[in-house]
Amino acid sequence: MASDADLIGRSLDGDVDAFVEVVERHEAAVGSYLVRRAGRDAAEDLLGEVWVAAFESRRLYDRSYNDARPWLYGVALNRLRRYWRSRPDEDLVADVPDVATGWDPWSAVDLGVDARAVLRSALMRLKPEEREVLRLVAWEDLTAADAARALGIPAGTARRLLSQARTALRDAPGVSALLNDRNSAKERHR
Repeated sequence: MASDADLIGRSLDGDVDAFVEVVERHEAAVGSYLVRRAGRDAAEDLLGEVWVAAFESRRLYDRSYNDARPWLYGVALNRLRRYWRSRPDEDLVADVPDVATGWDPWSAVDLGVDARAVLRSALMRLKPEEREVLRLVAWEDLTAADAARALGIPAGTARRLLSQARTALRDAPGVSALLNDRNSAKERHR
């Protein structure tokens, strides 16, 4: 099986089907990444833009790397950033009157903070660059070095950012209690 680097090289030499094979290999992973970051509707449009941008910039691909997935995540991230910049600010906030009608915030407080809210809050406290490295490693199953390639930063910087993110999450308010509860539940089920 040809590597992504070989296929990109063949596509540069005129073999259009070679780049189609790269797309087929990575379409599910890149599509899932976009869905998690922008939602299903936006992801469908963005995915097409990613493939066009990747095809147009394939001459810039460093063929010393056999796997194009980190590079494609970098292309996808650039498309996401362009998409987010193009959105009006009001699109990024829920319609407050719809949320507020009949809503009693105290019942939500009484129920306590669930694990998703605690983790979301902890993630939002991370620096944006820490969050990006963590997402690529945790959600996209990249190594820190591959995340660095996707983000265009040195591998050592990506490892540092990942370490900082893990430490910040571990030390975030509420996360320690969640981890203790989860570990206790695991031990009870043994």
